[in-house]
Amino acid sequence: MTATTTFQIGGDLRVRRLGFGAMHLPAAPEPDRANALAVARRAVELGVTLIDTAYLYGWGANEELLAEALHPYPADLLLTTKVGVARPKGEGVLDGRPETLRAQVDAALGRLRTERIELLQLHRVDPEIPLADQVGALRELRTAGKIARIGLSEVTVAQLAEARTITDIASVQNRYNLLDREHEPVLAACEKARIAFLPWRPVAWGAAGVRAEIAAVAADADATPTQVALAWLLGHSPVICPIPGTASLDHLAENMAADALRLTPDQRDRLDWLREED
Repeated sequence: MTATTTFQIGGDLRVRRLGFGAMHLPAAPEPDRANALAVARRAVELGVTLIDTAYLYGWGANEELLAEALHPYPADLLLTTKVGVARPKGEGVLDGRPETLRAQVDAALGRLRTERIELLQLHRVDPEIPLADQVGALRELRTAGKIARIGLSEVTVAQLAEARTITDIASVQNRYNLLDREHEPVLAACEKARIAFLPWRPVAWGAAGVRAEIAAVAADADATPTQVALAWLLGHSPVICPIPGTASLDHLAENMAADALRLTPDQRDRLDWLREED
C-alpha cells in the first residue's frame, strides 16, 4: 500500500483508507448469516484493514458476527466500534452517561473477544450530558487500557474543538459524500489537525448512480458510478477514509476496486460542483 492509499489514524496506526462498514451485515439465521460471514472474511482478503461496527448495529449482534468471522484478528486489522446509544425500552435513545459508556465498552470487549478496542467512537453526542463528561469517560477508559484511541461521530466544528481540549481525538465519523457536503467545515477541521474523517453514507445510498453527470464520468473512466463516488472522496482530502458497506460479495469487490481509480482533473472538475439539490 502506498501513502496515497493509507492513513495513520491517531498518527501511529496505519490503515488502508478504503475500509468497510459492517452495518449492513445481517446477524440472521442461515443462509443470510453464512453470507454475512463470507463478506466480512472476503473484505479482509481484499485488503481491508479498517472495519467499522457499533453496538447499535443489532444491539451487539454485529460485533459478535465480526468476531465469529475474523477472530483471531489479523495483526493489521483495525476493528472500530461505537457506543453511546441504548435501548432501555426497546427503542434506541442517546445515552452518554459515563456509567453507560463504561458498561457498553466492557460489553463490547467481550463480544469482540479482545482486551482493548483500538479505536472507540462516541456514536452521537448526548445533548443531555455535558460533552466533557462523555469525552472524559472515554479518556478514563483509555487510561485504564480498555481503548487505545478516541473518535466522535456526527459532531460540529465546535464540538470537535471542545473535545480536543479534553483529550486527543483520532477520528470523526460524519455523514458525507459527493452529493451531501453539509459537514465540509468539519472535514476541513479534521484535515488541519490530521484527524481521520470516516464518512458514513459515502455513496448517498445509490443516488450517485442516477445522476447524469456522475454516470457520464463513470462511462468515461470505464468504472461504475459507485466507484466514481468513492474515488472522488479519496481524492478530495487525504484524511478521508470511506467505509462503504454491503452484504453482497459482488458489490464488495466493486467497492474495493475504487482506490485504484484515478479521476482526471477534468473529471473531478465535472463532479466538484455537484450537490444533492442540483
